[in-house]
Amino acid sequence: MTIYHGTYCEIIFPKIIEGKYTKDFGTGFYCTVLKAQAERWAKRYDTPTVCTYQYEPVLSLRILEFKEMTEEWLDFIVSCRKGEKHNYDIVIGAMADDQIYNYIADFINGVITRKQFWALAEFKHPTHQINFCTDKAVECLTFIKSEEVAK
Repeated sequence: MTIYHGTYCEIIFPKIIEGKYTKDFGTGFYCTVLKAQAERWAKRYDTPTVCTYQYEPVLSLRILEFKEMTEEWLDFIVSCRKGEKHNYDIVIGAMADDQIYNYIADFINGVITRKQFWALAEFKHPTHQINFCTDKAVECLTFIKSEEVAK
C-alpha cells in the first residue's frame, strides 16, 4: 500500500519522536493514504514536502483499526489526547481534523455531551491516518520518494 507523510523535509528513515503535544493515536509517525491530506499537513511548513512510502504490514504487529468514527474511536482518541499510553504498534482510522479536534476538546472539557459531539461530527468530510507507534512498526515502511509541494 502506498502512503504519504506531510512534513518540511525528506525523511528517508522515519523515527518515533516524542512530541510535546498529544495526538489522536498517541506518539508515533503519522501517515495517510490520502495524498491531498498529506499535502495539507505539509503546507503548514516553509518548505512543504510530501514523502511517499510503501507500507507492508507484518502480521505479528499489534494493529488497531477503526473502520469508522465510533464510540470506541472517540474514547481511544480522548484517552490518547489525555496522554495515556496504549500497547499497539500501529493504529489506523479517521483523523480528528481541526474542526473535529475542537469538538473533542469541548467533549473532554464537558462543554458538549457525547450526543452533541456525534451530532456535530457526522457532517464532516472523511479523513485518514495511520500512526506507526513503535520502532518495529516503522520498519514496515520503505521510502519511495519525496517532493516539495506548492503552498
